[in-house]
Amino acid sequence: MEFYPSSLVRLIKHLSKLPGIGDKTATRLALHILRSSDEYTRSLSESILDIKDKIRFCSKCFGLSETDPCTICLNKNRDHTIVCVVEQPSDLAALEKSGAFKGVYHVLHGVLSPMNGIGPDDLRIKELIEHVTQGEIKEVVLATNTNVEGEATASYLAQLLKEYPVRTTRIATGVPVGGDLKYLDEVTLRRAMERREDL
Repeated sequence: MEFYPSSLVRLIKHLSKLPGIGDKTATRLALHILRSSDEYTRSLSESILDIKDKIRFCSKCFGLSETDPCTICLNKNRDHTIVCVVEQPSDLAALEKSGAFKGVYHVLHGVLSPMNGIGPDDLRIKELIEHVTQGEIKEVVLATNTNVEGEATASYLAQLLKEYPVRTTRIATGVPVGGDLKYLDEVTLRRAMERREDL
């Protein structure tokens, strides 16, 4: 990279530290930024600074927000008696985009992973239990991923929640719409068979 000016090399190095971005993609992005208009590059740099200055975690659901509480938690039209537990803010965003859930959320910011040294105290589990003990919640929907860590986290939370007068549910998993059985893994097929429904 000696053939690029030092300021461009520095930008490439910063971009290559982003998840999923290797040196080639970082170089392509840096060159695109270099060719872009001053207005675009100024707007891009301002938006990066803005998210660092303005975005925080909502004190109720721990989702990303510019206000506290966030707009979802403040929305009186949402069902505040149902809370959906997700792993990350990106999971909350995916559920919101689907339009399938009209309650409120609780973001754990991770999953239990003893191999990586992540235990219950490293997640927002204590805050979930505090929310449940306030008495407004009637149902907790566990919407963690269906991998090993997600399942272990859902199981752990289900055990904890048995002590409280709330209904605990798990999102359905199985064959996706339009899915071809021969391409599905064994866990997905087994879960689909176990959770079959009457017609």
